[in-house]
Amino acid sequence: QVQLVESGGGSVQAGGSLRLTCAASGYTYSVACMGWFRQVPGKEREGVAVIFTQSARTGYADSVKGRFTISQDNAKNSLYLQMNNLKPEDTAMYYCAADFVCQSTVVGYEYRGQGTQVTVSS
Repeated sequence: QVQLVESGGGSVQAGGSLRLTCAASGYTYSVACMGWFRQVPGKEREGVAVIFTQSARTGYADSVKGRFTISQDNAKNSLYLQMNNLKPEDTAMYYCAADFVCQSTVVGYEYRGQGTQVTVSS
């Protein structure tokens, strides 16, 4: 079991920045992949970014590439998402996710947190 708790969401104007943090606990040493996905009510979940915990290789959705950066601090069992140049279309609930096996999409990862709301105004 892995427990995930997100923080760092909030309200910003377009062009602003936020840094999301995900604190992980439990069997974190067995986690192979972690990432972030987001969801807007009434829409499908969208994968945002992933990181392979051993290699630190990363991947991003085209919609956030060049603006968002995913990173990890293994000593602190933490995952981060630095979001720059935010746009109104980035408004969503952001979820941290983790899995012992790297699934094809972060949306399918077995463990997820409760989410943190990000709101970007124009």
